[in-house]
Amino acid sequence: MSAPPLCEGRVVIVTGAGRGLGRAHALAYAAEGARVVVNDLGVGLDGTPGPDSPARRVADEIRAAGGDAVAHGGDIATTEGAASLVRTALETYGRLDTLVNNAGFLRDRMLVNLDEDDWDAVVRVHLKGHFLPLRHAAAHWRAEAKAGRTPAARVVNTSSGAGLSGSVGQGNYSAAKAGIVGLTLVAAAELGRYGVQVNAIAPAARTRMTEETFARTMAAPTDGFDAMAPENVSPLVVWLGSSASAGVTGRVFEAEGGRITVMEGWRPGPSTDGGARWSPAEAGDATRKLLADAEVPRAVYGA
Repeated sequence: MSAPPLCEGRVVIVTGAGRGLGRAHALAYAAEGARVVVNDLGVGLDGTPGPDSPARRVADEIRAAGGDAVAHGGDIATTEGAASLVRTALETYGRLDTLVNNAGFLRDRMLVNLDEDDWDAVVRVHLKGHFLPLRHAAAHWRAEAKAGRTPAARVVNTSSGAGLSGSVGQGNYSAAKAGIVGLTLVAAAELGRYGVQVNAIAPAARTRMTEETFARTMAAPTDGFDAMAPENVSPLVVWLGSSASAGVTGRVFEAEGGRITVMEGWRPGPSTDGGARWSPAEAGDATRKLLADAEVPRAVYGA
């Protein structure tokens, strides 16, 4: 007798689910029995409005395969858009179990050429676009817990190697993705009492945002396995969003091809205490000795 689908009966929101990683996640959740709210604003790569409704296309694709999905085209980086996203799940399916924050776009510039508008737009969609859906979902789950219906709720946030190591030409994107890691850690600590687990992934896959990079650096698959396919990342995202991941929270995972890595972030390294205030020269000497014993940081992408 085969095991039931991993997410049978769960209601899952995926933002930015019209294309790329988000679409792959939505389809993977539906294949595991979830009812999916497919969110996508339908904008271009730089965040400007697009001519079609990719969220509706993906919802139709899920239904054509025998699944259950509803499209949502709101802007989740606004209070009303995020609130309506959560409301859509509750009004359509009567519950919400998992939130996958994935929406984003790029406006790459070197720092000396990075306009304030480019900074604000990227930080808004990635960081604010994570915070607002999380805030509204968390308010619902807290109310459920206080009413004696503690959920087995899950949040999967989307950071990036750029947020963990930095990326040349992506100061805005790197800062936003690093902020998502901090938000993940705080949310995991604050929301655990309400039955909510919060984790983040740092995926590497071929999407609209990365296809030019991977076209230059990655060879075509020769053994039938496309390591850069976004579908490779989704199994981890589905597991993290399921009840099977009980006890896993406040973690960041890199996912690429067939590889999953638990990322270990900032933690104390070599330390020294002089017992009194240092002079600048003494502080410098002590710091150089500490650095000689410290691990070398990962290289910034593109450096």
